[in-house]
Amino acid sequence: MDTIALVGIAVGLSMDAFAVSVTNGAVQKKVTPSMALRMAGFFGFFQGFMPFLGWLIGKAGESFIGSIDHWIALILLGFIGIQMIVESRRKDEDSEPDELNVRRLTALAIATSIDALATGIILPTAVRANTVPLMVLSVCLIAVITFILCLVGVWVGKKFGDLLSDKAELLGGIVLVLIGVKIFCDHMLG
Repeated sequence: MDTIALVGIAVGLSMDAFAVSVTNGAVQKKVTPSMALRMAGFFGFFQGFMPFLGWLIGKAGESFIGSIDHWIALILLGFIGIQMIVESRRKDEDSEPDELNVRRLTALAIATSIDALATGIILPTAVRANTVPLMVLSVCLIAVITFILCLVGVWVGKKFGDLLSDKAELLGGIVLVLIGVKIFCDHMLG
């Protein structure tokens, strides 16, 4: 197994989830350890699960996944980002941002891990994980790296959110929309 390539893939796959974690950390007035762990857990789980699912789907589903993944990411992140922008314009200063409930976290985690689904199809070849145990180890490493980066991202976001105060939710929504557009453009242009 090529561990260096796997770590590189894991870090690359986790960057969108990291950016969303920073954004969510910034918009929350109060970041608790349990909230940070829950968010990192959702992102870590989905970043690990999606390549495994992609591996199971195999070559038969590769063209289908590749044809819609960017649309799913754009729609989910765009919707949540626009919702945050609208809410930031509507709220008075003492109101709390929308709670990071299971539905919202799941949508964010899926949107940021769609590329991992497609990556799972080529992952065994890319990192020489040609047995089931090596593939399971690979997706677990992806999940752990994503979890750690997202946990750090929440706290980094909290520091930025304290500096941005009432503009954090507006900027967070803009960032989510831009991440969705970036994923879409990367696919369309690449």
